[in-house]
Amino acid sequence: MKPPAFKYVAARTVDEALGVLSSEGDRAKILAGGQSLTPMLNFRLAHPEVLVDINRIKELEFVAERNDGLAIGCLSRHRTIETSSSIRKQCPILSAAAEQVAHVAIRTRGTFGGSLAHADPAAEFPVIALLLDATMSIRGPKGTRSLPARDFFVNLFSTALQPDELLVDVRIPPWTPGRGWGFRELSRRPGDFAIALVAAAVTLERGKFKEVRIAMGGVGPTAMRASKAEQLLKGQAPEEEALQAAGQTAGEASDPPDDIHGSAEYRRHVVEVLTRRALKDAIERAAAS
Repeated sequence: MKPPAFKYVAARTVDEALGVLSSEGDRAKILAGGQSLTPMLNFRLAHPEVLVDINRIKELEFVAERNDGLAIGCLSRHRTIETSSSIRKQCPILSAAAEQVAHVAIRTRGTFGGSLAHADPAAEFPVIALLLDATMSIRGPKGTRSLPARDFFVNLFSTALQPDELLVDVRIPPWTPGRGWGFRELSRRPGDFAIALVAAAVTLERGKFKEVRIAMGGVGPTAMRASKAEQLLKGQAPEEEALQAAGQTAGEASDPPDDIHGSAEYRRHVVEVLTRRALKDAIERAAAS
């Protein structure tokens, strides 16, 4: 199929892009990597009257180590996230998640900010942003505002971005010393969308959980934190019984759909299993650090 007709604008500055968004409102759509938008156009699932191409705005493509953690520009490619030495050092779980995104050809073109703004509940990056309490920097006609990831993802393919706003970068807090991480995903084939995925980050103190973070994807309208499972584990020893209880709690907290790839009941079971495995991986890395 072919996309519907649209006007094309190749913006060269953030202000130019914002000017078009302000004048066109919800008739305009940002084109970054285009790996999700282009299929949606071709299938007539999206009908923007104006496409604002931001690929020429080089200031939006960066990875920077700062005192308050990592800053990642919205145009940074998935492949950059996967291979960046700064990210591997400062946020290894993000590198691991990037390796699971689609295929190399997609990762070479797709963008970090584009994935977050698209807000696919089965995508890897929204789960990691939620897990690590990332902060979104959003620029609009009234200036720049910051929004925590928990408030950014609103619903299925829906975020808190207004029609005249642009996600410009993402801030990730410093990696906690001694933190271990685990990332587990199930898909039908490598590169397919995840049936379910779970990310976990833990720190241990005196043989017990001091910090526990668990985030899930593909099992609700947005990426989700398994907050009850997190609270269940805090102060507990990392033993099999505790991990089983956390997995069951995470599965019960999920809200998966029924579709051709699996029933809701099946997905809840997958979440339970992946949660246990991600936690075990995180415990091993925390103990080895």
